[in-house]
Amino acid sequence: MEATPGRERLIEQFKADGLNVMFGNPGTVEQGFLDAVDAAADFRYVLALQETVAAGIADGYARATGGAALLQLHSGVGLGNGIGMLYQSLRGHTPLVVVAGDAGVRYDAMDAQMASDLVAMAKPVTKYATRVTDPRSVLRTVRRAVKIALTPPRGPVFVALPMDVLDELNSEPVLPAAVPLTDVSPSPASVGRAAELLAAAERPVVLIGDGVALSGAQAELVRVAELLGADVYEVDSSEVNIAASHPLRRGQTGHMFGPHSKGLIAEADGVLIVGTYVFPEVFPELESPFRAGAKVVHIDLNAYEIAKNHPVDLGLAADPKQALRALAGVLEHRLTTGQRAAAAARLDARSRERAAQADAPDTDTAPMAVFLRTLAERTGGDLIVFDEALTTSPLVTKYLPAERPGDYHLTRGGSLGVGFPGAVGAKLARPDRLVVGFAGDGGSMYTYQALWTAVRHGINAKFVVCNNRKYRLLDDNIAQYWRERDIPEHGFPGSFDLSHPEIDFAGLARALGADGTRVEKPDEAVAAVGRMLAHPGPYLVDVQI
Repeated sequence: MEATPGRERLIEQFKADGLNVMFGNPGTVEQGFLDAVDAAADFRYVLALQETVAAGIADGYARATGGAALLQLHSGVGLGNGIGMLYQSLRGHTPLVVVAGDAGVRYDAMDAQMASDLVAMAKPVTKYATRVTDPRSVLRTVRRAVKIALTPPRGPVFVALPMDVLDELNSEPVLPAAVPLTDVSPSPASVGRAAELLAAAERPVVLIGDGVALSGAQAELVRVAELLGADVYEVDSSEVNIAASHPLRRGQTGHMFGPHSKGLIAEADGVLIVGTYVFPEVFPELESPFRAGAKVVHIDLNAYEIAKNHPVDLGLAADPKQALRALAGVLEHRLTTGQRAAAAARLDARSRERAAQADAPDTDTAPMAVFLRTLAERTGGDLIVFDEALTTSPLVTKYLPAERPGDYHLTRGGSLGVGFPGAVGAKLARPDRLVVGFAGDGGSMYTYQALWTAVRHGINAKFVVCNNRKYRLLDDNIAQYWRERDIPEHGFPGSFDLSHPEIDFAGLARALGADGTRVEKPDEAVAAVGRMLAHPGPYLVDVQI
């Protein structure tokens, strides 16, 4: 094979793996590579003004496509800027292929400007991190990284690419990465044991996470839950793992306080965990939250997560779709007439509760409620929501419920700033769909430059600032902290307040080339929805709460 510079051959390798779009921010040590990117056919570079934004857009793109995304960062300083967002991708199992350049292997001994151990920096926030030092193994290393990123448990990977290595002639073959199939089924004996442990439960609960969505196991999950008559709680969940309207869906356990999650499952005598770890709270329960004698079955492709924190009676390292399908088949034959009747009664009770909630009149006239209700009515709910509204999320999902896989993405990982760039990435991946990103006023300011990228590249995403002039989640959390320690309530710390000076979010949108408006009154909310939907480019609505 005729040799060409490694920087050019690398692009061909990316294209062979379907990575035709690169998100990034340029730097001097990547200049030769980026020059080749500019000249490459059928390869697109999406420019962000800061690496955190690029990482957030790449994360949203990967989530919307269901595949990998390619992210370029600039040496140690750019990697440092992106680390907080890469943590989001690590916790959410987003398959990002991250590359960064350095001056070159020949300069390693000089400890020069911008020199840093990129691999050591990347390791805590990636599934795999390495540096290429041999020009004969550039493509080999990248294929390995792509394979690792896409093999469950999926996650971000990092490859450092020294400039002099990419400048060398390269004759490696360009081949797509071989990603192993992981749709493994559990043995009949283990499925039978799982059914035996769960069938007799009188108060069964199912705890689920994004492993369900990754496996495409939503229908199988619903079938098992209905056979058991089990309440379903979402744990480490940021995708549509069960339709919001299903009567057995009970919502999120929460990510902050262990006692809250424990209270939800305290009476369960049979627990099925699928595609998640338990529990991801910031302040978790140290003792097992399950009642004494409860039977616990855990299904996950990621064996590390099974019984990681609390003992289980049976752990199945298997694909959730295959395992749940097999479990449903065994339950169909194993459940007694009485057990079927009890499960049906539990499902009927939840259905009647849900119907009563649906019949309750909607009298909320707050601007945000009016905005969301109008948006739901005008679109018929046919949109993709990227939700970083945090304390406003319950209102967002009330009017725009997460019903179909791919139509809803929730922030994950704990760091702020994913909402707006995530919406840009999702819209780029799904240009045929209306995409609306929601963020709090505090979170939006981490990555507001995403609007500029949307304008530059003609990405017609829409954005909503849920503006309560504070880090409201911190108010709620410190109130809990005070209650736990019997500290009298008093004024919230001044560092939680964002009210002065006031931020002109619509003005900032216009400064970045987009357009926007501010909503303070209910009638303004109705008009704002119309303007947002009619506007041909990126548009932002600042809704006062």
